[in-house]
Amino acid sequence: MSIENVGNMNKMLNNYSTQDWTKSASIDQASLPKFNELIANPANGTAAPQSFSEIMAASLAEVNSMQVEANKAIQKLASGQTKNVSETMLAVENAEIAFKTMNQVRMKVIEAYKEIMRMQM
Repeated sequence: MSIENVGNMNKMLNNYSTQDWTKSASIDQASLPKFNELIANPANGTAAPQSFSEIMAASLAEVNSMQVEANKAIQKLASGQTKNVSETMLAVENAEIAFKTMNQVRMKVIEAYKEIMRMQM
């Protein structure tokens, strides 16, 4: 299964769990941490555990909202509603950095997936 977009990646992550992988590899379940239950803020203690796919979906939504804000800032500058070029450029640069970071995370996830598929059992 190739990962071509976020939807395919979410489907792949929802279909597999660490418990299934460890069962197929016959690894002792008691000694392993629960990787599907990542805690966003462990110091606070009030945050509910989130799965990796939930964290990725939230990050993608945040990057998308930054892109939308940057587009709105560009439209306001082009239409003359605002004359503040520095705020517009800051919004565009923030959105670009967030997009590039998310793209690098995506590439690392794909690389890790390919590495796992190459493993021999």
